[in-house]
Amino acid sequence: MTIEKQIIGNQFSGLGNETFYSCNPFTGTNNKFVFYKSTLGEICLAAEKATTAFKYYKLESGVDKATFLETIAEEIMNIGEDLITTCMTETALSAARIESERGRTINQLKMFATLLREGSWVDARIDTALPGRTPIPRPDLRFMYRPIGPIAVFGASNFPLAFSVAGGDTASAFAAGCPVIVKAHPAHPATSALVGKAIQQAAIKTNMPDGVFSLLFDNGIEAGIELVKNPLIKAVGFTGSFKAGKALYDAAVKRPEPIPVFAEMGSTNPVFILPGAMKEQGKNIAEAFAVSVTLGAGQFCTNPGILVHTCKDSEFEDILKNSFEKTTGGVMLTPYIFKAYKGGVQQNLSIDGVRQLAKGHTATSDENNLAIPSLLATTSAVFKDYQQLSEEVFGPSSMVISVSNKEEMINFASNFAGQLTATIHGTEEDLIEYNELLHILEQKAGRIIINGFPTGVEVCSSMVHGGPFPATTDSRTTSVGMAAIYRFVKPICYQNMPQSLLPEELTDMNPMKIYRLVNDMHTKEAITKNNK
Repeated sequence: MTIEKQIIGNQFSGLGNETFYSCNPFTGTNNKFVFYKSTLGEICLAAEKATTAFKYYKLESGVDKATFLETIAEEIMNIGEDLITTCMTETALSAARIESERGRTINQLKMFATLLREGSWVDARIDTALPGRTPIPRPDLRFMYRPIGPIAVFGASNFPLAFSVAGGDTASAFAAGCPVIVKAHPAHPATSALVGKAIQQAAIKTNMPDGVFSLLFDNGIEAGIELVKNPLIKAVGFTGSFKAGKALYDAAVKRPEPIPVFAEMGSTNPVFILPGAMKEQGKNIAEAFAVSVTLGAGQFCTNPGILVHTCKDSEFEDILKNSFEKTTGGVMLTPYIFKAYKGGVQQNLSIDGVRQLAKGHTATSDENNLAIPSLLATTSAVFKDYQQLSEEVFGPSSMVISVSNKEEMINFASNFAGQLTATIHGTEEDLIEYNELLHILEQKAGRIIINGFPTGVEVCSSMVHGGPFPATTDSRTTSVGMAAIYRFVKPICYQNMPQSLLPEELTDMNPMKIYRLVNDMHTKEAITKNNK
């Protein structure tokens, strides 16, 4: 048996007297890892150390922060196979899936390191003084983004590496110049501990201030709520369920000093199939849809939970049924998630007008928490009457909605709540005819896919993984891609600041050679008397 303690800066702490085990979803039994639950005192200590660390970490150069991120990546790789095998015992994910996710996690860290080394992300803007302007002289004004302070990050159940301890929220907060306190997800605490120690080691190796990173354990909600309520925390990054995300958001806005919560809370990711595409590619679309729904046992944020098509395409449902019946289920991440999946499917089937269109199968029957893919069907009228049908059922399930015509499809899309993604399958002629649908979905989703499927999120500078409420708590942001850094910064303007006190990014000589907006012109050039 291995007992794990909280990681608080460069130290370990086990002050609590309550513990919990890591669980194996394959067997339904406990693993050998035992974790102390964090105490209120340990939460406060982590916040205090993060606040002290912030005074120094925010002043670290982009190159030094980049080296820190790159060293984290190296330390994660140095864990080796122990990370893969430990994660498998906690998540029921395959070795190939975990190795792939480890690669994504490493690439995210390196992506932000590259951003920091180049440096232009701070969006430096300079308007030099115009002392002779009449009737009022213009002062010297200089703008850039600066970090906001210690960030609380909550690991996600479904991505034990890429959306967890060293995932995108942590990487982007570190890149912004903010210390991070992670609340480990109880679904994979041993995996979290391994990665947490790697970050701690990287911080020590690169001489980052003590407290730049902490990791807290708890198998309930108490530690998370206390962390969000702590007055030293300045923002929150979260990926998970609507219920949990909304609870954290409510706690944050009720503070004497409210703070932003960047919560990604799930989505049904609707797919719309237009007539021309149905006629030309119906069979291929049906087969690919079944794969997209059931990929990863349906445990991605972007598995499509709704498919909309016109009633006259009734034979399409037969094709879809046959495709879906070939799908295979899988072991879900935790017993709780499995129970919620079964309950969600059964609750929807209990509604008059909702029917079981198809079921997948299982490759084995001797494992626990084994989800069977389920495809339901109903009409837009029934869907409209029951709010619960629009809520995400996390797992390998989706619902087919039949509509009578174009007008009904447009109206159906207009009544959707916020989504992470929305997909349209259509020919060029379809897309022109249904142009209104595209404009509606721009207001409903953070990412629009044409003739593809949403499952899978590319990590790159142009990606948006976000969307209007209730998909997220702030539709102006993304949790994936380079733009994620802007969640954890604030704009600041320096007026008539002496050169010696300005950040390097804003000094006349531009020693970092970054792009800046100087007197309305983008340039890397230094500011001289000639171009002031």
